[in-house]
Amino acid sequence: MSCPPTHRKSNCVIGLLFASAALASCTGSQSIDFGGDGGSSGEGGTPGTGGIVEPGTGGIVGTGGSGTGGVVTGTGGHTGGTTGTGGATGGTPGTAGKGGSGGHAGSGGTMGAAGHAGTTGAAGVSGTAGATGATGAGGAIDACASAPALSGGSQHCSSNTNGTVNGYSWTIWSSGGGGCMTTYTGADAAFSATWNNSGDFLARVGLQWDRTKTYDQLGTIGADFAQTHTGSGGSYSYIGIYGWSVSPTHEYYIVEDSYGKMPVNPGGTKMGSAMIDGATYTFYSRQASGASIDGSSSFVQFYSVRATSRACGHISLSDHFKAWAAAGMTLGKMEEAKLLLEAGGGSGSGSFTVGSFTVTQ
Repeated sequence: MSCPPTHRKSNCVIGLLFASAALASCTGSQSIDFGGDGGSSGEGGTPGTGGIVEPGTGGIVGTGGSGTGGVVTGTGGHTGGTTGTGGATGGTPGTAGKGGSGGHAGSGGTMGAAGHAGTTGAAGVSGTAGATGATGAGGAIDACASAPALSGGSQHCSSNTNGTVNGYSWTIWSSGGGGCMTTYTGADAAFSATWNNSGDFLARVGLQWDRTKTYDQLGTIGADFAQTHTGSGGSYSYIGIYGWSVSPTHEYYIVEDSYGKMPVNPGGTKMGSAMIDGATYTFYSRQASGASIDGSSSFVQFYSVRATSRACGHISLSDHFKAWAAAGMTLGKMEEAKLLLEAGGGSGSGSFTVGSFTVTQ
């Protein structure tokens, strides 16, 4: 913005000095505070008789104000009063006009108060940890995870004996010279066994019932296992689940592996198949004779044979029992359900390094 023109009154002559002062006080700010007006010029004195006519003295130049901190510094005062008219002849010279007062200094703008610092937010309260989920039926352990090697234990050598360990029942039975099995305190249903030309040899550990309930009255039955084996199992061998029911009397097998090639064929009649625990199992029903759990010499065997062998995992016993019933293979009241190593001769050994059962309603 350019400097405004100098204000004048009529009959006013501006000296060089005043013009310089006015120019020095001009700024490029948006508003201007001008100084006070210069005093009016003095009137000429009354003419005296015979006096010398002299022009009145010019008014004093107003002092320019200087704004301190204001929006714009005030400009200097207006031009001093005009020169007094000369008195008549003999008159006293007129008094000089009074110079205009300097402009008041512009007041500086008030500074805004500093904002208060924000208060630090309180830390959030830690969330409560969620409750541990309940163990699913049959999913209590990962049977295929690495497990500690079995050690210590109690060895039992016989052709026909039984006992208990960790709340489970164990049994050795042999049609020949017998063999040995070792049970381990604190290792659930884990066990190991050895045999040497023992005829039909069975070593097993698991659940024992009182023959008063069917499998569906007991609840949902499952087992978890991991096993290893070496040597020979003779002309037939079964590794998996074994048990009996009564009324009617049935001997039953769920075959997960064998000392021979899988799938084994136990003979009898194929009754169907089903997908259980991620694999296909073929069902067999076979008429058998010999010693039974209730003393009878004739009974029917039920089999589920897995298409491919496995060394560990979960076995859904109740799913097999239901699939059998749908295929016309119905168990009676339950006597037992145990992990089994069975060999029809030969010389070998085997271990269930992991073994456990679950029964849930």
